Amino acid sequence: MSDPLDERDRAGGPLAVVAREAGPYLDGLAARPVHDRSMDALLDELDGPLPAAGDGAVAAVERLVRVGTAAATHSSGPRFFHFVVGGSTPAAMAGDWTASLLDQAAGLWLTSPLAARAETVVLRWLKELFGLPASFGGVLTPSATLAHVAGLASARSWWAERYGVDVASRGLSGLPAMPVFSSGLVHVSTRKALQILGCGRDTLRTFARDDAGRVDLAAMDEALARTGGRAVVVANLGEVNTGDSDPIADLADLAERHGAWLHVDGAFGLFAALSPRTAHLARGVERADSVTADGHKWLNVPYESGFSFVRDPGGLSRAFGAWGAAYLPDADGERVNYNMLGPESSRRARALPIWATLRAYGRDGYRQMVERHLDVAAHLGALVEAAPDLELLAPVQLCIACFRYRPEGVPEDRLDALNARLGEALLADGRVYAGTSTYRGMTVFRPAPLNWRTTKADVEQLVHVLRELGPTVLE
Repeated sequence: MSDPLDERDRAGGPLAVVAREAGPYLDGLAARPVHDRSMDALLDELDGPLPAAGDGAVAAVERLVRVGTAAATHSSGPRFFHFVVGGSTPAAMAGDWTASLLDQAAGLWLTSPLAARAETVVLRWLKELFGLPASFGGVLTPSATLAHVAGLASARSWWAERYGVDVASRGLSGLPAMPVFSSGLVHVSTRKALQILGCGRDTLRTFARDDAGRVDLAAMDEALARTGGRAVVVANLGEVNTGDSDPIADLADLAERHGAWLHVDGAFGLFAALSPRTAHLARGVERADSVTADGHKWLNVPYESGFSFVRDPGGLSRAFGAWGAAYLPDADGERVNYNMLGPESSRRARALPIWATLRAYGRDGYRQMVERHLDVAAHLGALVEAAPDLELLAPVQLCIACFRYRPEGVPEDRLDALNARLGEALLADGRVYAGTSTYRGMTVFRPAPLNWRTTKADVEQLVHVLRELGPTVLE
């Protein structure tokens, strides 16, 4: 096989292979281990020298699908709890396939009115879903980290303007370090975004009143006063170890009083706004200057998906637009060029899976899913509290339960090593996936059940497997 043109009359063949295997694979996810390490040897079939003459599209895709469905980590299934990762709803997955099928150059209205209009629609729908003002500007990004880059780039432009500098044109040279303040709940993706933007990841200062990282409002108030308000406050809605959140409304009050910029990291916690049971955690988000969230977490759309919203719609274009290339057309009213509003120039039509899933399930469907996950996480917390050899370390607030294995007779100074070994054993076992983290200096488990397939039975299996493996890793 040589030139792809030779297969132009059989272009649907490789897609038919994937479609044929998709149904059995998806239907069997509940029965599969999340990862079967005995299948890792199959990965060698992906290796080897670059072939001189190819196998042809059907044969190549058949090999890829055969190896992938056996050796992949089945994170689309109901028991992948290791990171805060959703799955892909049926509608979102089909929307993503459609995005690949149509292969739109989604950065410019000129190249794809379909992609641009779909992005405009889903950004409006997402603002409605989260209760954000319709006047906010927005852009879809590949991740929460790049969503932070978009929001904090807008903040950086605002901040530099306080010094009379157009930072997009002139850069940061000659400016002082931009003050960025947060609580101890701040996520590493915020620091990475600051690193990308040239502000420095370690310039961020945290103000915490306890070892759980809860914000010290009085200390932050004093620090803001010393900056004269020329600072960025990062509020965190949903921390990855416990689901804990900053008091958004209080931080909004602080930012408003000092004239500072308020940026909210709502990677998964922004979905608290969907349920009356947790909406109080998101109260005040509508007062932020920029808000970010992840789609491949609680929205349950495929990787890669994030979104950034900015109170001043012009902030994104000031940060990322005005390239000055003659061949790139200017935006015209509703004909938005989204590559002028975010860090990417070349972009896929990532709005399509979001459109498909929101159209399929609507506000009510997502509220019901979020509330089911709240119930599942609360059930997990109750199981942990009832188990004599497990210890719940924080209240269950959202979709995360933070706990550790603590069998009778094991001294405190050996618990971290014990839980680390148990975490390794759990991942090697593969029936359920939930690794370890560090919380308040302790090695802990922090499973996050937010896959659309996940039910109480899945977290019951997690507890069962942990308690089964626990005695095998005791020294």
